[in-house]
Amino acid sequence: MIQRLLPFLTLVVLFVGLSLATPHFLTGTNLSSVVRQTAVINIMALGMTLIIVSGGIDLSVGAILAFGGLMGAMAMERGIAIPLAVLIGIVSGGFWGFTNGFLTTRLKINPFIVTLGTLGIVRGITLIVSNGLPVHQIPQNFSFLGEGSWFGVPFVLWVLVACALMVHCILEHTKLGRYAYAIGSNEVAAFYAGIPTAFYTTAVYAIGGMLTGLAGMIEASRLMTGQPTAGQGYELQAIAAVVIGGGSLRGGEGSVTGTLVGAFIMGLLSNGSDLLGISPYLQQAIIGAVIILAVAVDELRKRKMAS
Repeated sequence: MIQRLLPFLTLVVLFVGLSLATPHFLTGTNLSSVVRQTAVINIMALGMTLIIVSGGIDLSVGAILAFGGLMGAMAMERGIAIPLAVLIGIVSGGFWGFTNGFLTTRLKINPFIVTLGTLGIVRGITLIVSNGLPVHQIPQNFSFLGEGSWFGVPFVLWVLVACALMVHCILEHTKLGRYAYAIGSNEVAAFYAGIPTAFYTTAVYAIGGMLTGLAGMIEASRLMTGQPTAGQGYELQAIAAVVIGGGSLRGGEGSVTGTLVGAFIMGLLSNGSDLLGISPYLQQAIIGAVIILAVAVDELRKRKMAS
């Protein structure tokens, strides 16, 4: 029970500690900045939650984010309306997510290898399409998606809440969610129980890709540019958020609430490090150490349950 509550306790301790350590932390401006900065990783991590619950992993999400953001930005550059351009970004991400799921299930290749390969493919295609140059000709109104506020609350927080509710409903109240847990717990048993594992696994990857495409559009909105090199290293943070929040890399475990807590823990670590003048290079080392610690705790818990 204590291990389940550990991510929540860590978030509370971190929040209180930073509030005491620096007077600049507990301000409306800074907290709003934390929400905006972590929204991209949060939304990516929600998609990663579905994938990890089903026993998979996706190393290509950083590249997919860049591709989705670039496609949406190029659409706006050509005069396409902002809502339709955002949809193009989401669909672009969904296409690569579907491709990952299809290759994993049809070719029977480990998802680690498949998504490692598509990481390079998507990143390369993104750079080819853009000639390695960012897209700047974006309507000013597009900045509202990443930087605007609605009823005094950052608009991205409304988007994040909507995505979180959607993924929670999928996991807890739909056949897709139940089957994702079953496949992640024991894919062979799920197959012999009559679950079309290939179809539902592909669906999970496609949804993860769509959420990553949306995150790419939010990133483009914050930067006000379609950046072909965006998202580098984001896959590590998305996976870390799920694992820190109690998800298991073995599959069959994970929750929306845990993932959000994990993502905000990393967001507060990054924000607190900036406020305290800690090197961003050290921040990367801290994230890596936290991942190892979270997986170690999960392994110890499983061993105790087994014994």
